[in-house]
Amino acid sequence: MGDVFDQPLRTFVDQLAAEEPAPAGGSAAALAVTMAAALIAKVAKGSPSWLGRDAIVAQAERLRRRTAPLVQADADAYEEALAALNLPTALEPEVRNMAIGQVLGRAVEVPLAIADAGADVAVLAVVAAEHGTLDRRADAVAAAQLASSGAQVAAQLVAVNLVVAPDDERVRRARAVAEVASAAARSTLQPTA
Repeated sequence: MGDVFDQPLRTFVDQLAAEEPAPAGGSAAALAVTMAAALIAKVAKGSPSWLGRDAIVAQAERLRRRTAPLVQADADAYEEALAALNLPTALEPEVRNMAIGQVLGRAVEVPLAIADAGADVAVLAVVAAEHGTLDRRADAVAAAQLASSGAQVAAQLVAVNLVVAPDDERVRRARAVAEVASAAARSTLQPTA
């Protein structure tokens, strides 16, 4: 597939719509969070009277660099998990189960990172919505909503991948950070004073 950022966006969207299993929801969630971080940078850059804008631009760009690789990483992890799930049943059951457990455990780390980043981006979007210029506020709200959606999707993927252990700490953490993102996004929808 190659890195999605080396392809036209149309190619990535076509891959999402294709029959092949990857890329899928996790990659789309990572892209949503990455786009949200980019929107925050746009809001801050377009708000020249905002004294703290340079720091916000720097944070948004760091978040964008942190999440962009997760688009491809999720697709790769998903393909690896599918390969493990399709290991021959002729393998010793203990060996096969251990291999599947290890791969699924690693596969959870990518959506967990997406959920974490989604919360960070949504919280930063609140700052952008509060301090950016009025004509850029809609982009900050969009950033918060995109980041929250990405975090929600990623948290669900963590839970799906760890379905045998719903009380796993990673599931609780993913749900907690997704709720932080959701609360931040909701706060941007409140009327401004």
